[in-house]
Amino acid sequence: MTNTTPATGITLVRNLPPPAANTAAAAGLLKILVAAHATGAAVVLADADKSKTGSKQPYWAVLADSQTLLFDANAIVRYLYRTARLSLDDYLALEQLLEWEEKALNGLHGDQDLTAIIAAADAKAGFLSADSTTGAADAVLFGALYFALSGAKAETLSKHPALQQWFARQLATPAVAAALPVYSANVVKVLVREKPSLENRNVAQGVAFERDTSKAILPVDGEKNILITSALPYVNNVPHLGNIIGSTLSADAFARYSRIRGNNTLYICGTDEYGTTTETKAIEEGLSCQELCDKYAALHKEIYDWFGLSFDYFGRTTTEKQTQIVQGIYNRVNENGYVSENTTTQLYCEQCSRYLADRYVEGTCPHCSYEDARGDQCDKCGKLLNTVELVNPRCKLDGNRPVVRNSNHLFLDLDRLQPKCEEFINSSSNAGKWSANGLAITRSWLKEGLIPRSITRDLKWGVPVPRAGYENKVFYVWFDACIGYPSITANYTDEWERWWKNPDNVKLYQFMGKDNVPFHTVVFPSTQIATGDNWTFLHHISTCEYLNYETGKFSKSRGVGVFGNNAQQTGVPSDVWRYYLLSSRPETSDTMFTWAGFVSCNNSVLLANIGNFCNRVIKFLDGTSKYAGVIPAADPALVAPGASSNDRRLIDDVNELLARFIEHMDAVHIRSALNTARDISARGNQYLQESKLGNALFSDDRAQCDTVMAVATNLIYLLSAVFYPFVPDSSASICRQLNAPQRLLSDTFELDLKPGHVIGSPEYLFTRIDEAKIEQWRAAYGGNAE
Repeated sequence: MTNTTPATGITLVRNLPPPAANTAAAAGLLKILVAAHATGAAVVLADADKSKTGSKQPYWAVLADSQTLLFDANAIVRYLYRTARLSLDDYLALEQLLEWEEKALNGLHGDQDLTAIIAAADAKAGFLSADSTTGAADAVLFGALYFALSGAKAETLSKHPALQQWFARQLATPAVAAALPVYSANVVKVLVREKPSLENRNVAQGVAFERDTSKAILPVDGEKNILITSALPYVNNVPHLGNIIGSTLSADAFARYSRIRGNNTLYICGTDEYGTTTETKAIEEGLSCQELCDKYAALHKEIYDWFGLSFDYFGRTTTEKQTQIVQGIYNRVNENGYVSENTTTQLYCEQCSRYLADRYVEGTCPHCSYEDARGDQCDKCGKLLNTVELVNPRCKLDGNRPVVRNSNHLFLDLDRLQPKCEEFINSSSNAGKWSANGLAITRSWLKEGLIPRSITRDLKWGVPVPRAGYENKVFYVWFDACIGYPSITANYTDEWERWWKNPDNVKLYQFMGKDNVPFHTVVFPSTQIATGDNWTFLHHISTCEYLNYETGKFSKSRGVGVFGNNAQQTGVPSDVWRYYLLSSRPETSDTMFTWAGFVSCNNSVLLANIGNFCNRVIKFLDGTSKYAGVIPAADPALVAPGASSNDRRLIDDVNELLARFIEHMDAVHIRSALNTARDISARGNQYLQESKLGNALFSDDRAQCDTVMAVATNLIYLLSAVFYPFVPDSSASICRQLNAPQRLLSDTFELDLKPGHVIGSPEYLFTRIDEAKIEQWRAAYGGNAE
């Protein structure tokens, strides 16, 4: 390069606030400063008179020799080197480089992918000085590339050795050394934001939770093996919100919790497809029973998938495995002498020419006078019935009054099994801490005294009875429905008995509405006892009361209430539905779904509490003017046990709340656990307020701000696990935003995201629901119906 002679000076007028370091304006400023020092031109900095100019230019130069104004950085560089009397060859080379730089690099300023800028510049390495001087081309490219090269990783620069060596030489030149302090004082520092990846994670070992669905889950010796079932939903209807919270959603929340606690967990469910209700519905819809089951089984699965229910296997009872296992259990019970035969009086419809099984009959309950009691149970008082007990019975198929006829049936001798059943109930309810309502319902049955119960019906749709003379009968659905749990497991794995005949290594948790309790706590355990086999028995039963809707009960026929498919149609994400239903779970008494409560839950809890805390912290950490997505180190003195800081108080408070949360979930007190989870998030918001997180804290007390960010970000990571059982999609979003794996839930709050960990990009967890929707939805779903 040709040596230059001193140029005349310029006054550089600053017009706008300092530009960010990753902008073209900042690059232009550095080019001017380096060129001025390289050419010996004097540079005076001055601020524009804002009252006299409306210019949008960040700066301009006033030439000392002519008072001419130049607004473009490259024009100013051209002026400085023209007055420095470059040789013609050098000036042409400068022009060629400036033209290329304007086309190739200007559009890349502000791009976080610095490799593109560096790769583009590498092609022009031939223009650069091979010694420790700063020529015209060096000044142009140094200014244009400084942000990219100074922020690049060593491995990136190593791929461009000529550029790397040139940059190191330029940093040592007098022109650059003089220009950089002035530049730094007149730009806003911007950190390079790395793209999140597996390589720039820094997460403590042993916290990641992985659910392997590629192979069957089987019990493991020495581990906690948890078997979970939810009551098998009847296939012949669309589940409403009360059905969903009563069994499947509650069981899902507990299954998810069990998994993130590191337990070996299997969650089984499926559609209950045999029985009177299926035959009745098939007649109504003009379908065969199998066609009806196929139709509604698919609909159930679609609804449960939308709600994010994480069954390990969702099956059906209309399978060969069901027939084999039901008949095998019956044979064992019969061999052991617990089956008797008796003649019963049944209702027979002369118009239909058929015996009317329980669900084909309706009438007035003899106990509470409810006029629409079913033939096997009254929905109002819960009493179990025989069809002949109904007052004013009527056939559901044609409305006619049936007559009484005799029919032979098989009975399970529950009276003879009661002592052993009571022994089981006393032991299991104490060890498993059954829900109070489930235990109360069970004890009321025992108090009345168990009686032989019929296990066969005069139907065609069901498991055939393997006994001579019973070719036209099937098993009663409540004899074989609970056997659906092991049969569905058998369709999942041939080694199903490792779950169902392994009482020393497996704990069985069952979830249901209160009307299903006696069949799970009395009938099915008595059947298991009667086989004499080594069954896994019920450990814990979790029972729900009724979820009502606005002014009364859900009713598909009257269009009252929200059913599973309706929830999806509202456009509200499934997590919001999950959270509200679980927060309204009728654990000890009936609860009410209201649209006002639903909207308030989203806006005041999910958005204002959980969403606000997560978004505020992650956005602050993400900003390139502060942390550029990199988690800083907490001050050890502020977070150490015994410290009197806000930070330590937060950690101690969270640990206390976390212990309470785990205690509630272990006891399957899901509502209480959810309230505690919300308290943990609220404590995080309080921490941010106490710490006064903001720009002032960052600039005035960096060590304290670093600690707040490290602690708060790790609290968000903990919340991803705490809320995982309830809002799994939001939990996944949190982990995505943190660039962290789904995590296990530990006993204590630790800073598991380590310093240097690079987070992902912020996302909104929840959005506000317009309160005008309340009346719209209430009208659409019949909340005011009588």
